[in-house]
Amino acid sequence: MTANGDPGPLATYLRARRELVQPAAVGVPDTGHRRVPGLRREEVAFLAGVSSDYYVRLEQGRDRHPSEQVLISIARALQLDEEATTYLLQLSASPRTHRRRPRRPEKAGDGIRTLINTWPLTPAYVHGTYMDVLAANSLAIALSPFNAPGHNSILAAFLEPELRALHADWEEMTARIVPYLRSVAGPDVDEPRLVEIVGELSVRSERFRKLWARQDVRHKTTGTSLLQHPQVGALELYYEKLLIPGAQGQTLVTYHARPGSDSEDRLRLLASLDDSARPAGRCSVAG
Repeated sequence: MTANGDPGPLATYLRARRELVQPAAVGVPDTGHRRVPGLRREEVAFLAGVSSDYYVRLEQGRDRHPSEQVLISIARALQLDEEATTYLLQLSASPRTHRRRPRRPEKAGDGIRTLINTWPLTPAYVHGTYMDVLAANSLAIALSPFNAPGHNSILAAFLEPELRALHADWEEMTARIVPYLRSVAGPDVDEPRLVEIVGELSVRSERFRKLWARQDVRHKTTGTSLLQHPQVGALELYYEKLLIPGAQGQTLVTYHARPGSDSEDRLRLLASLDDSARPAGRCSVAG
């Protein structure tokens, strides 16, 4: 534990994940007299094959660099999936010895901006490591003004009433975007931009605080969004999130409708409304 009482990210992660494991799920009898949620520390230690004292030291931040073998055993005890186990191993890696370089402003490349602007019926935008929108085509902005550069996708998801009204699946969307942010941010939890975003959301959104405290990690890159657009009505769109090679941390997000569906017709209508409302051939760019 540090002098300011912070046990560190590894200890925080272990405690959060321990509290989410139901005893019955790992064969631990529930006597009905448990004073803590999830498993007790000594139960995790037993399941992982380590001493209780050693596991306590890990959760208290007094040992921050256990062996990979120990961590994999603990991951099994906590029923972590592959992504969560990888994240756990990253949290325990030796700290970097070099000083952090000042973070340069992120900028989408000319090639990716040109590419997404050639897709008249495919809403597409690019976000950076911490979900700051860097570029977007006109249909993405017509789909939601919060897809425009200058916005941050996760801040908007929790703080903008218009975006909550747009997403008919807002509960599900927010439940998957928080683990996604943790997965793309990685173990560098003290990066200033991430601290800024998490700090603002923690103050202003109770739902975010609860979801962030779970310490879930999931890099979900494909799925379905259910939208209720104010101009064209209900849309069922499939999204894809693709890491952009050579652009560290930048992700291309695209949406498409099932061919021949009502959603495809409504997406075409939205594109036609957008064409009549603004000059064609433009791709908005941050900065």
